[in-house]
Amino acid sequence: MLAFTRKEPSAVLFFSQLAALLVYPAMEGNEVGRALFSVLGIAFLGLVVLAVRSSPTLTWVGMLLAAPASVLLLVQAVSGSDALLPYSSAFEAVLYFYAAGGLLAYMLADHEITRDELFAVGATFTLVAWAFAYVYVVCQAAAPVSFTAAVHPTGDRSWVELLFLSFTTLSSTGLSDVVPIRPFARSLVMFEQVAGLAYVAMVVSRLVGLTVMRGQR
Repeated sequence: MLAFTRKEPSAVLFFSQLAALLVYPAMEGNEVGRALFSVLGIAFLGLVVLAVRSSPTLTWVGMLLAAPASVLLLVQAVSGSDALLPYSSAFEAVLYFYAAGGLLAYMLADHEITRDELFAVGATFTLVAWAFAYVYVVCQAAAPVSFTAAVHPTGDRSWVELLFLSFTTLSSTGLSDVVPIRPFARSLVMFEQVAGLAYVAMVVSRLVGLTVMRGQR
């Protein structure tokens, strides 16, 4: 399993994040779940660093970002407190954006598409979605009631709700179950909308370009 992870880190990261979407709801609302959430976050940081190693970006930068985030998550797991969540989320957001940029460079490095590069297409999308979700966590901590929803409209939005908002925004689905209501929160959501459209356009143009080149050969 370790050998496969090193060989195709993008595939492992992508499927691990998809699996986490099914696990996260069971972690909310209890102390054990909060601790497991922190442990799972540390595991994801390790997978992200492995993905960075396969890309043209600098591995030490990824490790430099992952180290403080891991320490903060470990403290949260031991203490059972979410007081440090905005700080760990800030480091995780930067790391995920950095890893997404690295995977983009990895996919665009040559004119051949490997199996791991195909999985990198999905992993880059989920990395950006996770990164913006962490940005929303920081935004909510800095400016309470930045986001509202039909259930408990004035309460803090949970991680699953903010991740759901991120996925629907990045994919341009826009289900409006969770809505930004403060100006800065809306600005962040608009940035993610631009990122989602730009990513889809880049992937489509890349595939079309490679298809044309293959036909010319």
